[in-house]
Amino acid sequence: MNRVSLQIVPYSQAHEMAWEQCCAEAVNGTFLHTCRFLSYHGDRFKDASVLMVDAGKVRGVFPAAQSPADPGLVVSHPGSTFGGVVHQGWLNGARMLEALAALSDHYQNLGYQRLLYKAVPHIFTRKPAQDDLYALFRLGAQRVRCDLSCALDLIHRPPMSGRRQRELKKTQKLVTMSSDPGLLDDLWAVITHNLARKHNARPVHSLPELVLLMGRFPGQIFIRCALMAGRVEAGIILFNGPSAWHLQYVGASESAYEVSALDAVFDAAITEAQLAGARYFDFGISNEEDGRVLNDGLYRFKSGFGGGGVAHEFYEIRFGNAS
Repeated sequence: MNRVSLQIVPYSQAHEMAWEQCCAEAVNGTFLHTCRFLSYHGDRFKDASVLMVDAGKVRGVFPAAQSPADPGLVVSHPGSTFGGVVHQGWLNGARMLEALAALSDHYQNLGYQRLLYKAVPHIFTRKPAQDDLYALFRLGAQRVRCDLSCALDLIHRPPMSGRRQRELKKTQKLVTMSSDPGLLDDLWAVITHNLARKHNARPVHSLPELVLLMGRFPGQIFIRCALMAGRVEAGIILFNGPSAWHLQYVGASESAYEVSALDAVFDAAITEAQLAGARYFDFGISNEEDGRVLNDGLYRFKSGFGGGGVAHEFYEIRFGNAS
């Protein structure tokens, strides 16, 4: 393999402008990879992010931090849904293999034993950019987790199932749609109650964190609600990338479930994404226990809108004599 002169440079605040520019121009970057997003975590993680530089030019960035549960593990990134090497396209083919080899050497030299690589799913890239998956194979990485998401192709949008069409027709007569960000508190109460009631879970973000992020990314993070008798009874919070709109949070009250109010919310958001020029609408994963359990009922509900499966893949590189 012809080696390139890649230099791995640990991130510092002095690199913020170059980092943000790389993410903005990247073929596979989203706002989840930016300093503006990752910095909301504060000091929650021990940062291990790096820039990949060739001949003085930033060719890629790698958001990463030490695992809070395992000091021998570095993760790309524990505070983001997915991470990986973010680049403008130059790091392809053998160059990507060189980049991941250099990353492995860097983290091994820092004393880490393993690297967990959370690959960017293909629907979030501006163009095909899975050279990293090939490089991971060449480096002997093992796939240690796989989640199943459901996404709708907005260019070749198939029809909804008959049941979803019937439910949508009924519920559109009963609800009023709103995108008013001032309804966030009411929607958040619905979402948190829904997660506790149906999944015995809590949101990843706190309400203050979400307010902060919505202020930083008003074009990427926003809400869509369904009102019944003037009250928020169902809604979603979207985290949108340049090629895909992603459904981050969903919630509905018991009365909203009875009339399938979420069908109206989803249909309105899908249509809006299509009109905005997005390629995909992503409903999110339907997994539990690190991908080992599939909530098939939830997945079938999502696929009823015409969606299909998208894998979220996690790979692990072990350094030296790590076992």
